[in-house]
Amino acid sequence: MSGEAQFASLRFREARTDDWERLEELVRRIERGRAGSLSDEDLFDLPVLYRAALSSLSVARETSLDTDLVGFLEALCARAYFVLYGVQPPLHRRIGAFFGAGWPLALRSLWRETLVAVLVMLLGAVVAYCLVAGDPGWYHSIIPEDLAGGRGPQSSVAELRAGLYDGGGGARDMLGAFATYLFTHNAQMALMCFALGFAFGVPTLLLLVYNGCILGAFMAVYVSKGLGLPLAAWLAIHGTTELFAIAIAGAAGLRIGMAVAFPGRLSRTVATTKAGRTAAFAMIGVVLMLAVAGLLEGVGRQIVQSDLIRVAIGGGALAAWLLYFYLLPVRREDADG
Repeated sequence: MSGEAQFASLRFREARTDDWERLEELVRRIERGRAGSLSDEDLFDLPVLYRAALSSLSVARETSLDTDLVGFLEALCARAYFVLYGVQPPLHRRIGAFFGAGWPLALRSLWRETLVAVLVMLLGAVVAYCLVAGDPGWYHSIIPEDLAGGRGPQSSVAELRAGLYDGGGGARDMLGAFATYLFTHNAQMALMCFALGFAFGVPTLLLLVYNGCILGAFMAVYVSKGLGLPLAAWLAIHGTTELFAIAIAGAAGLRIGMAVAFPGRLSRTVATTKAGRTAAFAMIGVVLMLAVAGLLEGVGRQIVQSDLIRVAIGGGALAAWLLYFYLLPVRREDADG
């Protein structure tokens, strides 16, 4: 190699050695079974460093830099390719990793946003309850006619009670239609809370407030007729799961919105990508929770007529979700499948 070529090779190495060493260190940790020790930043940097090493290898080959350097880069890129795109765990292991670690870990990382979502819904419920209790005219300003299903301050106690307990005839048909509409409404609400989060989280917060307002307005009407507890039991059997799913969807949307608004030291694109990865894990689970809520709503609430049993089922479901998401021991390395 001529002196000029040696100088070019040296400059080429000096400009990129740090990235190659960092990539080699990350690859070495994965090869030694320590993938769980990698931080989110490491996981994001890994493919970027791999592509940079590939680019360096291409340049080294085209400019005929020293063969030792080309050999080093070829070996490094091959190792990085294997850890990135090599053998993937079988499907059943990936599903097990999602339920055993990935999903609860995503939810635990979103606990602040989830708490905010729950509090915002509660705030909306309290405000709407106070408004409707003070002036029933507010009810029709909050509840759409198709969601109200004919219920409102003008309904008699017998009509409202029939919707909660009467298992026969037209009342059941009306109840079933309302239950289907309510589930569809809540599913749409969850998806919109997530999808609109990119707008700095503002639409997500508004949707959460509005969802709370709907609950508060309904509760105000039923409480005024002496049916507050029966309504709470009627909603609890599926609502604990469904409303929790909406709160999680809102938390996922808020995480993305915060990443867009406050990316910190990362670029906005990088911060949003990282937030989107966590939010996507949470949303996969939200879909499953909505399916469970739909099952409870379609079967349990139509069959179970006892307030106590309704509350027990709803409370048990909520306790099970909280135990699974936040209390069961989870190992981060299990999320790799």
